[in-house]
Amino acid sequence: MTSEAPPRTPGQIIKNLAVGQFARLAKIDPAGALEARRLASGAVTLYWRVTLAGKAHREVIGPYDGSAAPKSLKPTDRGYSIAAAVRAAEALAMRHKEHDGGIAAVRQAEKQAREQEQIAQAAQAVTVGEAWAAYLAERRPHWGERHYSDHEALARAGGQCAVRGTRGRGVTVAGPLHPLMSQPLRELTTPAIEAWAQCEGQSRPTVARLAWRLLRAFLAWCSEHPGYRAAVPERNPAKSRRAREALGKPQAKDDALLKEQLPGWFAAVQAIRNPAQSAYLQALLLVGARPGELLGLRWDDMNTQWRGLTIRDEVEGERVIPLTPYVWHLLAGLPRRGQYVFAGEDGDKPMSKPHKAHASACAVAAIDRLTLHGLRRSFGTLSEWLELPAGVVAQIQGHKPSATAEKHYRVRPLDLLRLHHERLEAWILEQAGVQFDAAQEPGKLRAVGG
Repeated sequence: MTSEAPPRTPGQIIKNLAVGQFARLAKIDPAGALEARRLASGAVTLYWRVTLAGKAHREVIGPYDGSAAPKSLKPTDRGYSIAAAVRAAEALAMRHKEHDGGIAAVRQAEKQAREQEQIAQAAQAVTVGEAWAAYLAERRPHWGERHYSDHEALARAGGQCAVRGTRGRGVTVAGPLHPLMSQPLRELTTPAIEAWAQCEGQSRPTVARLAWRLLRAFLAWCSEHPGYRAAVPERNPAKSRRAREALGKPQAKDDALLKEQLPGWFAAVQAIRNPAQSAYLQALLLVGARPGELLGLRWDDMNTQWRGLTIRDEVEGERVIPLTPYVWHLLAGLPRRGQYVFAGEDGDKPMSKPHKAHASACAVAAIDRLTLHGLRRSFGTLSEWLELPAGVVAQIQGHKPSATAEKHYRVRPLDLLRLHHERLEAWILEQAGVQFDAAQEPGKLRAVGG
């Protein structure tokens, strides 16, 4: 009879292990086995092996230390003894059994945790300015030009040389949000925002209130962004009663043209030497648009066939209003120097809002405190003389519907709006004493104050 060969020990198996070969050393409870593999360098690496979905999955334990005490349960500086490797493999096997998805799910969870930690660490280092730039880049496709430019202007640094808009300083002033841009995002706390509001509210409360609203929306975006949510508190730090009170309440504006002021105002505005400024101010009164909306009007927005103007609405996106006869003549008489109807000097951008020219005209007409937005307000108040339907006026001006019927059951086509709009324009011109022949060819207007 031939006697069976005695089982080999793990040490013997490792000693006879060929380069690149895996060898099983011991069964691991509750799952898997301890394996070894010899590298080309001669060193041996120990693994815990388990079968997942019919495929072998190995987890590295570490290098084998043949000089370590065989029963030592702690790894040495050079590696693991067999006993220490078995203990490490058993720990991996227990985690494999305890987790629903096994060791692969454990490793995936660990990987995600490491990635989240890296994101959190990066978020702790990011500045408000860096997150602000990312916010503007992501949201720009969803915003109008005016809304985007407001975000840029309110965070812009000052000190740039400028001819206009500096009130004699010669350089621009930093936007109210600029002092916050260099701060770490994690330091944009409620006390920091309250201190900022206290400072800005004393010098420029109106623009600071706008900046505060934009800042509030920005922080809400950060709280939902995976790259920045770790740096901001769960509760929006800009939603503070103290910050709101420091910025004060906006005062209701009531500036508007009276019917008796129309002759003097038209005469003074028509006398402005810059034809684009003169046409803009008159059109602003006669279409009731927001100042920025009308300033961004392009030649492509004029539909002379169906006599419509497409206004890029700051609230709803865009709306189409009637191109009334007098306004059509005003716009057709302007030179085409680019895509914008009211083009600036270079033709690539709209001209600046003619605040100064309008103020001078109002001074000539002895009209006090009439702003550009007051002309929009005048459109609404003057329409009441003719008792025009409130919904018609609101649709022309771009106001949101205020009742269920207006929202869901009133769809006024352009020709119905034109019926009321042209009636209002003719009445305003009549009250202003402006002689105008609506049958004249557009672009050959001769309007004379009567």
